[in-house]
Amino acid sequence: MFESDALRLLDAVARTGSFTAAAAELNYTQSAVSRRIASLETQAGGPLFERLPRGVRLTPAGHALHRHALEVLNSLEAAAEELSAIHRGAGGRLRVGAFATANAALVPRALRVFQGERPGVETRIVEGPSSRLVERLVAGMIDIAVVSDYPSGLVTGSETRLVPLLEDELLVALPRDHPLAGNQVVDLRDLKDENWIEASPRPSPHETVIFASCVRAGFTPKTGFRVAEWMGKLGYVAAGLGVTLVPAMVAPGIRHRGDLVLRPLGEFASRRTVYAALPSEAPIPAALAFLRSLQDEA
Repeated sequence: MFESDALRLLDAVARTGSFTAAAAELNYTQSAVSRRIASLETQAGGPLFERLPRGVRLTPAGHALHRHALEVLNSLEAAAEELSAIHRGAGGRLRVGAFATANAALVPRALRVFQGERPGVETRIVEGPSSRLVERLVAGMIDIAVVSDYPSGLVTGSETRLVPLLEDELLVALPRDHPLAGNQVVDLRDLKDENWIEASPRPSPHETVIFASCVRAGFTPKTGFRVAEWMGKLGYVAAGLGVTLVPAMVAPGIRHRGDLVLRPLGEFASRRTVYAALPSEAPIPAALAFLRSLQDEA
């Protein structure tokens, strides 16, 4: 009903007690102030100011409208500040998606730097498989995602832009007393008779990293126990119940363990590319700022 400019004029007249002073403050002519106040009084249904020999003062109706006008103007000012922060990437909300391994080190380290530089941004994390994260990004449910192309590739459309972050090699985890644990590099073919600690079944067992890696080396892996979480898999390996593959991205958090070792697989090592995925059109400034943090950490 009431325009913000009219409410600002109402406030100026109320504060200064004069149409002339308000006109000077807002760079209006006095006649323009008089006309706009008269129009505002028509909208309000009655006088808002008493005209005095020297200046004006608020009527009871004017006091009421002025009180509400201040609330509206303060809210508009706060909104303008918040929008400015969002456009600068210094405020608002950032929704980050990441696959599980990326959340072991890369994403939290980048997030620590990002939050230190932009404490006004509220950050939310969504974890999931890369394909699902891309779907969420396209649907506008997240603003940036850290995704991987292994083992079944990464399907994206024109709505998504991929920025390569790093190449991640898969290492083999062996019990400390395994016959091959002393090798600097392990030949994957020498593990063809091992039981492999695999994750829970997927829609097809042929989609797993372990299956694809072993087939490249010329054999079909024997699946022993199925364990979903990384720490559980490593516990089974340490107990001598099998071996498994571990992304190099999580290796720094594992090397301190004295009950198992991690070794590269040489020519049969599988690698994956880790990307940051963003909307092709107009990613929000906070997402671009977080991308820079990811690139620095990667």
